[in-house]
Amino acid sequence: MIVLNIELTMKQMENKVVLITGAAQGIGFATAKAFAVTGASVVLADCDKDLINKAADHLNADGYKTLAIVCDVSDDAQVKIMVDKIVATFGRLDIAFNNAGIQNALADAADQTIEDFNRVTGVNLRGVWSCMKYELQQMRKQGNGAIVNCSSIGGILGAAQRGTYHGAKHGIIGLTKSAALEYASRGIRINSICPGLIHTPMADKMVADGQQDALNTMLAAVPVGRLGRPEEIANVVVFLCSDAASLIVGHTLVVDGGYSIQ
Repeated sequence: MIVLNIELTMKQMENKVVLITGAAQGIGFATAKAFAVTGASVVLADCDKDLINKAADHLNADGYKTLAIVCDVSDDAQVKIMVDKIVATFGRLDIAFNNAGIQNALADAADQTIEDFNRVTGVNLRGVWSCMKYELQQMRKQGNGAIVNCSSIGGILGAAQRGTYHGAKHGIIGLTKSAALEYASRGIRINSICPGLIHTPMADKMVADGQQDALNTMLAAVPVGRLGRPEEIANVVVFLCSDAASLIVGHTLVVDGGYSIQ
């Protein structure tokens, strides 16, 4: 019988060093707060300097241990510098949530531009690849660690005019499974999550860009009948990185209120 002891899980996270990319807002910030509450030292990374410093200051004001790092995950050199700084500051890296992501410009496959393709895949796929690479270099030295990569329901489904985004999110699942096979025997667990429709700045941008009808159509197909909350994704990430999930390896956990099972 499996018993999830919340107090024990929190104790296990105490003094862990956690990296979260795309941490300035939305799912990333909610996850940073969820780990901070457990007593972990949380590194918040984002390409937006003002937003990431504001996010870290918010958590610091509540007494949590944080470090803000400005990093564009599409730049391999910046990712290496980020991980090096974490190790120099804390001496280790125990957990990583590779969450940074952006949406593509809506266009049919024949009309998508190479510039947008490179922009989206650079963050959403190559960014996860770079982050995992340098995170794993440190974790294998330690002989332990846990990584969660943020895919999407776009990683298991298709959608018109979103091929670049969905292609990158599908790719994350492949990267996750392959790396999980390589490192499971070395004490490092790697999994991915597929959030559904979550109330985040990305969802707000869809509305601002005139996609309210598209969002409403998708929402109508969600069995639970509502948008998810960032905190609901954060709780899943903390679970996957805890000892309570010690046998979960290379898994893609869908958190979408039932949208994708129809």
